[in-house]
Amino acid sequence: MARDPYSVLGVGRTASDEEIRSSFRRLAKEYHPDRNRGDAKAEERFKALNQAYDIIGDPKKRRKFDAGLIDADGTERAESPFHHEGAGGFGYQGGFGQGGGFKGGFGGSASGDDIGDIFSNIFGQRTRPGASNAPIAGEDVSYKLSVDFLEAVNGSKKRIILPSGDALDVRIPKGFRDGQSLRLKGKGRPGANGGRPGDALVTVSVKAHPLFERDGDNILVELPISVDEAVLGAKIAVPTIDGSVTLKIPQNSSGGTVLRLKGKGIAGRGDQHVRLKIVLPSETDEQLRAFLERRRGGPSFDPRKDWGKD
Repeated sequence: MARDPYSVLGVGRTASDEEIRSSFRRLAKEYHPDRNRGDAKAEERFKALNQAYDIIGDPKKRRKFDAGLIDADGTERAESPFHHEGAGGFGYQGGFGQGGGFKGGFGGSASGDDIGDIFSNIFGQRTRPGASNAPIAGEDVSYKLSVDFLEAVNGSKKRIILPSGDALDVRIPKGFRDGQSLRLKGKGRPGANGGRPGDALVTVSVKAHPLFERDGDNILVELPISVDEAVLGAKIAVPTIDGSVTLKIPQNSSGGTVLRLKGKGIAGRGDQHVRLKIVLPSETDEQLRAFLERRRGGPSFDPRKDWGKD
């Protein structure tokens, strides 16, 4: 049987929900398997923490546990036949009164169904007409999973820890988008009376990438180039989500020009669009400066000639 969840989490029974949550986060971080590889005791402690938080971290389950309706494993307890309202157990002041008749829970006015309920509970059976032992499906559970940009667009496997403390490998399909969810059948709460277990719903959060930006199935990249590369043209190694490729920069390329790498988008469906950005050196290049000073008096070029025209 699992230990008292309050003791496992190191909080008192009057602790607030926030105190319980704070204690769980602190201890779960301390005993997480990723920080204690090969430590069996830490792994067991981590499982116990998850199980305890599953009980008293849920306000509804906490109320049930505090009322004695479920145990530390979350299993529902059968209602005691000796603790019905008005019943004090077997004895002269309880179920069997002084006059030999029924009092309290076994009162003289009790119907056959009431008495049948009491004795059927004693023997672990429900014989009352209309009583149901129908299967009850388990509840779904929700998780949040953060993945890197390339893990989402190229597909990957990630590991999550279930409330039981068990590890589960989750496959992220290629091209997965930020905010999308995965449904893992049968990985939620167990059912009752033979009911099917619930599902685990994993919502994926995709981290931003320093170079790549997603636009549908296309990838957008801004490529810094020098003035001479823009004027004379060049061949430059450009990163893609599948690795580096060589991109030819045409002569006389203006800043803002977009070049396309066909088929280098998400899962081969889209393209990679490379926007050129002309970058000047942070320190003055005297040769470049002198050349431009001489050219200023030469052939004129007005870059704003067609500016604003359709």
